[in-house]
Amino acid sequence: MLDNLTNRLARVMKTLKGEARLTESNISDALREVRMALLEADVALPVVKDFIAAVKEKAVGEAVIGSLSPGQALIGVVHAELTKIMGDAHEGINFNTQPPAIVLMAGLQGAGKTTTVGKLGKFLKENHKKKVLVVSCDVYRPAAIEQLKSVAGQAGVDFFPSTIGEKPEAIALAALDWAKRHYHDVLLVDTAGRLAVDEEMMAEIKRLHAAINPIETLFVVDAMQGLSLRQDVFEEELGARRSVVDARLARLEESVKRIADSIQIMALERDGRGRG
Repeated sequence: MLDNLTNRLARVMKTLKGEARLTESNISDALREVRMALLEADVALPVVKDFIAAVKEKAVGEAVIGSLSPGQALIGVVHAELTKIMGDAHEGINFNTQPPAIVLMAGLQGAGKTTTVGKLGKFLKENHKKKVLVVSCDVYRPAAIEQLKSVAGQAGVDFFPSTIGEKPEAIALAALDWAKRHYHDVLLVDTAGRLAVDEEMMAEIKRLHAAINPIETLFVVDAMQGLSLRQDVFEEELGARRSVVDARLARLEESVKRIADSIQIMALERDGRGRG
């Protein structure tokens, strides 16, 4: 998605030349490029419409000042709106509850839930001085419990053991009892994923959600997925307070860096040609 957006933004830089002010007329082609990049990346149509409308509202009438080119001015608006839509403010986990604060991790198989549990546990321990307990309720993958045990050891947080033959609800309730008796501040509950959203998966995680009543339900996804995420299903079925696009942002960060580098190079090249 972001490589495509980079290429289309490069074309935007070339189409807007010599304009003193951004108008609805001179940015229409540029916004069409941005719209196509988002749609080709499988971004939901309502999101694209709202995004383009917000960019147009902010950009129209924007004066091109200083050493900026018109294309750079528009890209600045696009950048600001992308930042806003991806999340421009940090929202911490809600600890306003009787300890332990229970956090339920949900998502598809391979999304990175177990790794995220470890990262989150380490973060809460080191940055918030919380005593953290983690538990795996994935009774389908033989290696899942051992994986979490290893991750917990690396993160330096406590691990509650479980076995394949147990029910997920029984595991979670036993971990909750242990957390209460050993004065843990936070209980992170790792769950089983599936290759796709299905009724069986949702029924199981709904029972688990009802059994432990988590204060936060975090939806963990691969940041490079599109509409196939079906985040809305998790939000509706679990009644989540909020959901989080995690954690697996390495590929996204690399692509963002390439965009930033490309835009900087385009700006330098244009500036060099202007001076020449």
